[in-house]
Amino acid sequence: MSLIAEFGAEVVYLNTASLGLPPRRSLDALQEALGQWRAGRSSPPDFDAPVNASRASYAGLVGVPPSWVAVGSQVSVFAGLVAAALPDGADVVTVRGEFTSIVFPFLAQAGRGVRVREVPLHSLADAVTPATDLVAVSAVQSADGRLADLDALQAAAEANDARVLLDLTQAVGWLPVDAGRFAYTTCGGYKWLLAPRGTCFSTVRPEFLDGLVPQAAGWYAGDEPWSSIYGGPLRLAPDARRLDVSPAWHSWVAQAPSLALLSEVGVRDLHENALSLANRFRAAVGLPPGDSAIVSLATAPEADGRLRHHRVVGSVRAGRLRLAFHVNNTAEDADRAADALAGLVRE
Repeated sequence: MSLIAEFGAEVVYLNTASLGLPPRRSLDALQEALGQWRAGRSSPPDFDAPVNASRASYAGLVGVPPSWVAVGSQVSVFAGLVAAALPDGADVVTVRGEFTSIVFPFLAQAGRGVRVREVPLHSLADAVTPATDLVAVSAVQSADGRLADLDALQAAAEANDARVLLDLTQAVGWLPVDAGRFAYTTCGGYKWLLAPRGTCFSTVRPEFLDGLVPQAAGWYAGDEPWSSIYGGPLRLAPDARRLDVSPAWHSWVAQAPSLALLSEVGVRDLHENALSLANRFRAAVGLPPGDSAIVSLATAPEADGRLRHHRVVGSVRAGRLRLAFHVNNTAEDADRAADALAGLVRE
């Protein structure tokens, strides 16, 4: 798969797990919208089209109807809705070292007795008991790319009548995921979905929708948003759109073409490409194959300077080098990164 013409990185960019690169089509759409804004030719309803297109494309990537998808700007906002809906004294299970956007909203409920238990990722399913109300976890761990065992988690949740909030921020865009298997999911768009910061998605199974109070509801959560901008009574959308947060318009202008690109490539090819590049790199530095597009490495101290010299961009998380392989990358990128780190990988 080669999409090199869509991207213009001047380095070997392996930092999608922090910030995705925009494809050319997204930049073109954004530049056009900014020009219209500057010229006084923008109108707020014009932005409905990219939001609607993004909602539909995202729904297709995660295998649910668009009516299950809410849009907003931050993962923590959607996690907060779920946290606020828990009963007093609820038992919540999460993973030790989990990304705080889906941990802090639950810890913030401590004043009403909500308990948060942090367990190792490998024992997550075993930690679900009949007392568990919710499991909040990322499908792919941000720090090191480890994958949660979603089959075991789903089985444990169903057996114990617990719900799952699954953060898909480090998953959708390279990992096939069926969001419909879980009560709630959420996904930030500025990483693997190649958007500017300011886009986020959430899915809610219809049977759990009425249990969430749309505490951030505004005009955009209305059944007919442009008729919901003044006064009562409350007239929310009947589906997940009632949880929409008024969109950061220009971010969605760029999000829609990026999602279109990912949809054109297809979930299967996105997955195969990411894994093949990650495992090509792993083999070149003497590591066994993995199951993630994110590679986490212990490296010698001189690795940082060597990467800068070879113009390879990654990030450091939890004290380890983190590299992420996505549609903007090629086999040459994997090889250059491996050459830069030759003899410096400790595990």
